[in-house]
Amino acid sequence: MTTRSTLAQRNIFHGWFVVAAAFAVMFVGFGSAYTFSAFLEPLQRDFGASRGSISLVFSIAGFLYFALGLVSGPLADRFGSRPLAVAGMILVAVGLAAASAARSVVEVYLAYGLGVGLGVGCAYVPAIGAVQRWFVRRRGFASGLAVSGIGLGTLAMPPLASLLIASVGWRGAYLVLGAIALVLGGGMSLLIENDPKHRGLGPDGDPPRDAAGANNAGGASVREAIRSTRFVALYLSCLVCSFGAFVPFVHLAPYARDRGVAASSAVLLLGVIGAGSTAGRFFLGALADRMGRDRALIMVLTGMALAMAIWAIAADVRTLAAFAFIYGVFYGGWVAVLPSVVMDYFGGRNVGGIIGILYTSVAFGTLIGPSAAGFAYDVNHSYTMPILISAAANIVAALIVVAILAHSGTHAISAATR
Repeated sequence: MTTRSTLAQRNIFHGWFVVAAAFAVMFVGFGSAYTFSAFLEPLQRDFGASRGSISLVFSIAGFLYFALGLVSGPLADRFGSRPLAVAGMILVAVGLAAASAARSVVEVYLAYGLGVGLGVGCAYVPAIGAVQRWFVRRRGFASGLAVSGIGLGTLAMPPLASLLIASVGWRGAYLVLGAIALVLGGGMSLLIENDPKHRGLGPDGDPPRDAAGANNAGGASVREAIRSTRFVALYLSCLVCSFGAFVPFVHLAPYARDRGVAASSAVLLLGVIGAGSTAGRFFLGALADRMGRDRALIMVLTGMALAMAIWAIAADVRTLAAFAFIYGVFYGGWVAVLPSVVMDYFGGRNVGGIIGILYTSVAFGTLIGPSAAGFAYDVNHSYTMPILISAAANIVAALIVVAILAHSGTHAISAATR
């Protein structure tokens, strides 16, 4: 029995440990970021600030953690993903701890915005880029499993933050979250490795000779990729989509509170998004391997738009919960499928750098969308217009992918359909 157990342990493909590490990085980093909705009202109350100005804290952090992939992706391609992921988790911990001592909104901008923003930015693209290199046949599933950490982080961390705020105040809550980021995120990120060839393996655990044609070592240069029609399609689609993609993470709880939902239930709606997101990343990532990952991308963008339409008419907690779960499923699918599409189109040689450049589109959308929705509320005392614009943005994003993929022909690389 002991011998069999030892052999079983030796047969575990190390790529799954990389997936587990990336999962932890996503859980801690994005889970910490998406607790912001729970802190919005306490920060607004203590600092006497408007909803728009407080929302800008999240927008700054979101801009940084997506924009920094422009730097962290190429650095991971050159020096390895592990040191960047570890540094990122340390930055998240320091930023949360510093936010606990903030004496003004500006100091919250600097501590939370820079700490969490730079920290997640250092860790996210390197971690998800490393996962892509370890798999080919099950890339969509592995990527979905890794980024499901974002969904479970969104499920678990906001309710935890709400409980901590109620028991030790928002300052104490930030300190506890910082400790979690350091211990769990920093510790697990040590398992990240860049490439299976360093262990004498090919993708999916195949012998290197069987993986020679796997297309993980080759691929387009960064210059070739960003000048291609396919990259332009993905960039424009992500830019348009992201204007509304993160609005619910900041404003769903305040929206619910405005309609008389209790604070504890309002925060739990973020957890419902997280539950849906986890399901979407796990199941839609696997489905994308079967149906073709570019077609799956169109599907999830359309689904996000339809979910937004539900939010526009939601007036009670049950309808809001239905919106949150459906939106979470398709949002999770979007996050899971996108890196795999990049790998399919451009190969693995510069996948970190290419994903990093692509995510600058999401950075600009995140900077503008949630804060604009907050300022729109300050003016009109209504979220109707931002919600409808978000739904329309997702439809446009899906149509961009359809149009440019049709223009470039039906020969798009898809591991599931070749």
